[in-house]
Amino acid sequence: METYHSNNDELPESDDLFEPEEESGEIETGDDGQLYEHYRFTADKNQSLLRVDKFLVDRLPNASRSRIKQAAEADCVLVNGKAVKSNYRIKPMDLLTIVMSRPRYEYTVIPENIPLNIVYEDEDLIVVNKPAGLVVHPGHGNYMGTLVNGLAYYLQDDPLYNPNDPSVGLVHRIDKETSGLLVVAKRPEIKTHLNRQFFNRTTQRKYVAVVWGVIPENEGTVEGNLGRDPRDRMKMMVFPDGDFGKPAVTHYKALEQFGYVSVVECRLETGRTHQIRVHLKYIGHPVFNDERYGGNVILKGVQSSKYNQFINNCFEICNRQALHAKTLGFVHPGTGKDMFFDSEIPADMTALIEKWRNYYQA
Repeated sequence: METYHSNNDELPESDDLFEPEEESGEIETGDDGQLYEHYRFTADKNQSLLRVDKFLVDRLPNASRSRIKQAAEADCVLVNGKAVKSNYRIKPMDLLTIVMSRPRYEYTVIPENIPLNIVYEDEDLIVVNKPAGLVVHPGHGNYMGTLVNGLAYYLQDDPLYNPNDPSVGLVHRIDKETSGLLVVAKRPEIKTHLNRQFFNRTTQRKYVAVVWGVIPENEGTVEGNLGRDPRDRMKMMVFPDGDFGKPAVTHYKALEQFGYVSVVECRLETGRTHQIRVHLKYIGHPVFNDERYGGNVILKGVQSSKYNQFINNCFEICNRQALHAKTLGFVHPGTGKDMFFDSEIPADMTALIEKWRNYYQA
């Protein structure tokens, strides 16, 4: 991975750490929590004590101190491997790195003929229904076979669409094992406008999930800052108090309840990394078969060989986290019209729900 040091190395003209897409704070990454190093600086042995935001603003030509502060609040600024806030004072020989949930644009996106389920398209944008198992964006270990590679192939005859230009393309992302709707901008001005809608929380997004447990009172709201788990930076966690993490709000209600699991609808006000998965775990209802957040073991029900086999069969039927981005609404940047899309719950989740429905009614 290419890194940049605190000598006279030439920095790139565009630093994707400070693009509007990240500024929105609304990205749901498709990287399953993977962090990528974007910059590396080693403080000189004679370095005087200096705030990290001042240290960085002198070295990153496209960065303001306010943006560096936001990056630090998102745990993207590390000193000697540990996240620090913007008021941390750099000491001699400190190793400072900037990490993000997506890789640097240091590769060429290669078009690949990957089938895409396109539910809407015009000259400005595309809405695609992503299947579970498809990585959204190229990254470490997944430079091929992603949604972005498929879009590059699909739009290869569009002279105005450059898949290697971060000012176009995906406006938001969902995790590899989550299915559902995504919007893709073909033009820079369209992406900027859509980014603003995500930032201002005017988009409409609802997810459907199968979760462990019965939902008390059938509905509720989870509010709690989300940030990297200091013990495992591949995971996110809720920080209910203090200044850590970013504010996140998820509204949920039960659609069906089957004694040991529930089908819930989640409406997002924000779109933090792994937000639904972490918020639901926080209130004691992990998403069914979510390996990262503990939903892939038996959490409810009477332990018996018959029940254990039933659960294992359920895990095989839906062999990923049971989460689907069902609806997506926004204002079309080009026409000003309200756009709303609704997708069918995929076959694996439908089969899982039906199996639980039959079990509960038996």
